[in-house]
Amino acid sequence: MTFRKKNILILLISAIFITIIPLVYSYYEARNIRLIKLTFTHKDIPEGFVGKKIIFISDIHCDRYFTSEDVAKLVNRINEREPDIIIIGGDIVSKNPRYLLPFFVEIKNLKSKYGTYFVLGNHDHWEDPVLISQQMTECGFHSCDNQSYWIKVGNDSIKIGGVGDFWEDVQIIGNTTDDVKIHDFCILISHNPDYLEVLDSDHVDLMLSGHTHGGQITFFGLWAPIMPSTGHPEYMQTGNKYRYGWLKKNNISLYVTSGIGMGGFPFRFFAPPEIVEITLKK
Repeated sequence: MTFRKKNILILLISAIFITIIPLVYSYYEARNIRLIKLTFTHKDIPEGFVGKKIIFISDIHCDRYFTSEDVAKLVNRINEREPDIIIIGGDIVSKNPRYLLPFFVEIKNLKSKYGTYFVLGNHDHWEDPVLISQQMTECGFHSCDNQSYWIKVGNDSIKIGGVGDFWEDVQIIGNTTDDVKIHDFCILISHNPDYLEVLDSDHVDLMLSGHTHGGQITFFGLWAPIMPSTGHPEYMQTGNKYRYGWLKKNNISLYVTSGIGMGGFPFRFFAPPEIVEITLKK
């Protein structure tokens, strides 16, 4: 074999490894959901809720890549954490209706002391928002699409509410904040984090969002070339601004989760899926 042919062979083998190794890693990462433990401290958290545990998940995308068997395993992991409150941030299923009913058979087994609360995402609206919301309600969960609820522990209470999807619905924030006083602790669920761009409220303390998948395919967790969320399709571009993690606007703290499922293709690269456990602290 000539020197030139050897070099070509080495380059070819190197190219194969450079291609295959990231693909194998991305396939593995997408199927290994990590548990993220966070503590959220705020002066308005009442004593009765200090130490209470919120499990937050989003973007399950139940489909051929994240099946009902995977949902069952997810439910077991969440129940093992013995959450006080569970919040589901939308994009429950993907675009094939055959995954709907098997999903609800498993997700209804979630257990929480003070209830499970959810909003719909853009994929849920593209599928069947009426059916999905109805089935989630029949599971015993509370819809927060432009609705809200007071949760009481003894003489203390906090507010949990939500808004409709930023792309496919209307957002009526007053349905959450109208009866909230400035010293009350209020959690807002918005599937799309870009809603923070237009949210103007002194009454929301913590906002929880998903939608972005953390970028799903990123440059080593620093930047995503293609973002599922780029603002509002009609009037806004936000790029990577709300890709993942903690952000803040005025007095509102926002956590954007990377979500659970994959949505579209079965890979993640330095955007691992996660279950978020938030413990409240005074």
